[in-house]
Amino acid sequence: MSLSLADKASLQPLRHRNFRRLASGRLLMYFANSMAPIVLAFAVLDLTGSTTDLGIVVGARSLANVVLLLLGGVIADRVSRTLILQGSAAAAACVQGAIALSVLLGFTSIPLLIVLSVLNGALAALSFPASAAMTPQTVPAETLRPANALMRMGINIGMIIGASLGGIVVALLGPGWGLVCNAAAFLVAALCFLGLKVAATATEPTERSHPIRELREGWREFTARTWVWVVVLQFMVVNAVVAGGIQVLGPTVADDTFGRTAWGVVLAAQMAGAVVGGFLAARSHHRHALRIGVAVVAFEALPLVVLAEAPGALLLSVAMFVNGIALEQFGVAWDVSLQENIPADLLARVYSYDALGSFIALPIGEMAAGPVTGLIGRETTLLAGAVLVAAATAAALCSRDLRNLISNPPASLQQAA
Repeated sequence: MSLSLADKASLQPLRHRNFRRLASGRLLMYFANSMAPIVLAFAVLDLTGSTTDLGIVVGARSLANVVLLLLGGVIADRVSRTLILQGSAAAAACVQGAIALSVLLGFTSIPLLIVLSVLNGALAALSFPASAAMTPQTVPAETLRPANALMRMGINIGMIIGASLGGIVVALLGPGWGLVCNAAAFLVAALCFLGLKVAATATEPTERSHPIRELREGWREFTARTWVWVVVLQFMVVNAVVAGGIQVLGPTVADDTFGRTAWGVVLAAQMAGAVVGGFLAARSHHRHALRIGVAVVAFEALPLVVLAEAPGALLLSVAMFVNGIALEQFGVAWDVSLQENIPADLLARVYSYDALGSFIALPIGEMAAGPVTGLIGRETTLLAGAVLVAAATAAALCSRDLRNLISNPPASLQQAA
């Protein structure tokens, strides 16, 4: 009986139309964004065969994303978040369509791919803070934890489908048609966001202060809590390592060993694990959820070790599946911790500082992967990355503020448990 009550509590956010619209739109956007790196990676490899070129193209997107994230946070706290989501999704559809045409018609080049990747990164920077901060506007406060878990499960389902189709479409039809799928998904996401109707909140003030002042307010809120910036520092290291190891070196390992189609399956296995992890997180009511979540980030090292030592599709899929379960415990705990502790009118700006800190090392990791591999070898690079992930996680857990942070589960889940 208690199991049935917990299940009902976990699914309660789906009763709200705005939540369903937001979740559907984000699912489609992550579907497109999970397929894009796969098809783009193989488009670059087909064009030049250079790991360094691949790192530059994917790094250009990350760099643009990092540079504009703070602006995205300020805009999301000043302008209608629904308008931001609608516009960014429609514009992303146009950009992805342009990349697809360049590949399909044979006039693509590395400089062109870099320019279009920069545009994609800019649009992602504008949409991320708005979409991340909008969940509390679509559900009652008492369903915040299951809402975040369901939102992330939907995102991960989109990423599973995108990653799986990415490898299959590239193998059967080529990268250009994968990019066509990206453009179509962004367009449908824009239609989903078009149906979002949420009431104005304190996040949409009638009197605007100067953007620099608003950035300072967000920075004060970000630095006021030690557990926030400690986790962000941890992910500066983790994201750089994973970006270089999985996004750049992973496709080269796949090309040399088990093939492109299997690489899409490997990435999908991680997202499948994340869906399972989302079900576990939705039912969880650990009071120290963030402490547990931060600790299991160490599982990011597991796929790197397998890529280095035993790059087989089956073993790597298992490692990625376990990694996905673990990471989702962190993801849900992190979102809930921010949403429970940060004022609503500052939440998008704090999310933008979080994303800036977490993502700032992405282009460094992506662009450095090729040169570092040339110096010390691919296997050594991957193993060194695994050591860095473990060290960053251990350092984060040294923070007493992080270890002692208490999460407040909804009363419905407490009763169900």
